[in-house]
Amino acid sequence: MTTLLYGRPPAVFDPPGAAVQTSPLIPGSTALEDIAPGSAEAAMIYAPPGAVERRYTLALALRALKPGGRLDVMAPKDKGGSRLGKELKAFGLEVNESAKAHHRRCVVIRPETVQGLDAAILEGAPRLVDGLDAWSQPGVFAWDRIDPGTALLAQHLPPLKGAGADLGCGFGALATVVLRSPTVAALRLIDLDRRAVAMAQKNVTDARATFDWADVRTLPADGALDFIVSNPPFHDGGSEDKRLGQKFIRQAAGLLKKGGVLWLVANRHLPYEAELNEAFKRVRPVADTGGYKIFEAVK
Repeated sequence: MTTLLYGRPPAVFDPPGAAVQTSPLIPGSTALEDIAPGSAEAAMIYAPPGAVERRYTLALALRALKPGGRLDVMAPKDKGGSRLGKELKAFGLEVNESAKAHHRRCVVIRPETVQGLDAAILEGAPRLVDGLDAWSQPGVFAWDRIDPGTALLAQHLPPLKGAGADLGCGFGALATVVLRSPTVAALRLIDLDRRAVAMAQKNVTDARATFDWADVRTLPADGALDFIVSNPPFHDGGSEDKRLGQKFIRQAAGLLKKGGVLWLVANRHLPYEAELNEAFKRVRPVADTGGYKIFEAVK
């Protein structure tokens, strides 16, 4: 029996132990897009918060299920859960909906025919974004625009040199700026989101770039890099978590060689100064404008 799992549902929902993980945010998982249509008997989906991304995920799961297969979907009430039932009914499904642990849960049995799958998959698929001149996909961070923090950091970056990394590379906007410097020997683009890495590979075609689908927080600290650029995340599962950025700072220090430099942008309210001063020999505030702050930190 093939059972699919998307994300990490809370234990109260009894997620299946022997299941094929398909979340793009869990490195090493199988892409839900690659599951053969009609090949799975059951799927449990911890639905993402974005509406387009969520419908795309539901449509892919329904496509993967055999007729008669069971789809079990849940989400926090304030992060899409309150809309789950309506969205599933729009596919022409009979929905058994319940509430549990501040979540909404919907269970459906896949009928022979499901309406609207192709449209939902097309809406959430990768595309060349109008006005951005870059490939991206709903669900990727700032998927259809240049994030203001990234744009500000790009404006203040000097020409970098040597081997470096972009921690939390997104679809590759900042890496494109870094690679304009002819003295950059190599740039490693790293992101937790498989979709972001795939889009970066389409957008950044410079031979000096390499790509890693990985969790920055678990990278081995080899102290080999000359520079790092980063606009680190500060949300986990939709909730703000300042520890993410603080961990990125500590990881950056471990990845850099002595004298290596970190260029970091963060929202103004995030308390990263103490972490920077503890992990680096010298920290220089570069800019503080538009709700963002930029630091240059030398190891």
